[in-house]
Amino acid sequence: MSEPEQNLYTPSQLNQEVRGMLETVLPGIWVEGEISNLARPASGHLYFSLKDSDAQVRCALFRARASRANFRPENGDQVRVKAKASLYPPRGDFQLIVEHLEEAGEGALRRAFEQLKQRLEAEGLFAADKKRQLPSFPRRIGVITSPSGAAIRDVLSVLERRFKALPVIVYPVAVQGDGAAGQIVRMLEIAEQRNEVDALILTRGGGSLEDLWPFNEEAVARAIRACPIPLISAVGHETDVTIADFAADLRAPTPSAAAETLSIDTAAYLERIGTLHRRLTAAEHRLRNSRQERLDQLERRLACQHPGRKLRDRAQRLDELESRLRRLVLATISNHRQQINTAEQRLFSASPKRRIDDSRRQIQQQLQLLQQGMRSRLNDSRQRLAATTRALQAVSPLATLERGYAVAQHPDGKVIRQAQELKIGDTIYTRLATGALDCTVERIYQQHTDTTSS
Repeated sequence: MSEPEQNLYTPSQLNQEVRGMLETVLPGIWVEGEISNLARPASGHLYFSLKDSDAQVRCALFRARASRANFRPENGDQVRVKAKASLYPPRGDFQLIVEHLEEAGEGALRRAFEQLKQRLEAEGLFAADKKRQLPSFPRRIGVITSPSGAAIRDVLSVLERRFKALPVIVYPVAVQGDGAAGQIVRMLEIAEQRNEVDALILTRGGGSLEDLWPFNEEAVARAIRACPIPLISAVGHETDVTIADFAADLRAPTPSAAAETLSIDTAAYLERIGTLHRRLTAAEHRLRNSRQERLDQLERRLACQHPGRKLRDRAQRLDELESRLRRLVLATISNHRQQINTAEQRLFSASPKRRIDDSRRQIQQQLQLLQQGMRSRLNDSRQRLAATTRALQAVSPLATLERGYAVAQHPDGKVIRQAQELKIGDTIYTRLATGALDCTVERIYQQHTDTTSS
């Protein structure tokens, strides 16, 4: 077989092999472009082309993937897709099988803008009753912006023209790019902490939606509402609208318009000052005339009722009252002295001293009588005791013992009266006139035996 016949493919074979190669080499790529030729068949699949200025590529987004998209794609939308490169074999068309579809560029930003705006509005962050009143005559204003941008020059130019005496404090921040929103939030906090201005202007010049995006951040909107200082938002051109405009107390179409809102025209201010000066002068004249009339009336009343005359009358009256008081005090003292003397006399006449002396004499006499009676009674008692003692001694067993007798007793103290109460070997206690004996019975006599005769 010849070489051409060995490498021969049918169209179907070639398309299948090319599709396999594409899906192997490019399994997942990101492509960004503009949608065109969009078709929505009844199957629910989407077919469209992605194009740029020089080329286009066919795309297929099947129903299961299409239902997951968070927006409805239309022709002209700038989108970004994640897809795998493939080939449609029946026609041999190169195409992308889309797995994920999302908006790109300003389309995505506008959708995020609308979603955040609706959420914050539903939360009540933009409610009119939360707006603060701007000061009529601010003593100092602050401008949060880029110090090198055109917006600050416009603000300063308007203030220079309208009211040169109004001080301005610039709070420098980045107004676009990464980190700009965080700087704006921080400067709002610093302005609140310093509390050195009566109103704030948040501003920058015009730009794309992406350039203005820091003013569409949720953190910036919440920081504006949290700051207690009244704030005007002047971001971009008159047609530009940001989330900061809704959160601010007032939206100005341009930075110059914001400066005009917070400043006053010098001529109008001077005219207002002149009017107030004239009103103050007239009020001063009226007040002075009124006070002069009042002073005249008081002088006339004073002439009729001079206080010196009243003072003299009161002084004379005071002298009279003092004399009366002195006499009254002396009379009271004399009366009290008489009462005291009378009381002393009555007290002396009713003094208990004499009664006490009489009682003492009576007590002394009674005491002497008592002592005499006690001595007499004591002598009588001594005599009776002596007689009784002599009679007692005459009949006392001790006297019997003195005559040579003894008393025999059992060990328990019972007196022994008969010999039959004892037995040989018993111990008896024998009491003598002087002393006592413990004796042991050796012999018992039934009849009295005179031991002296043996």
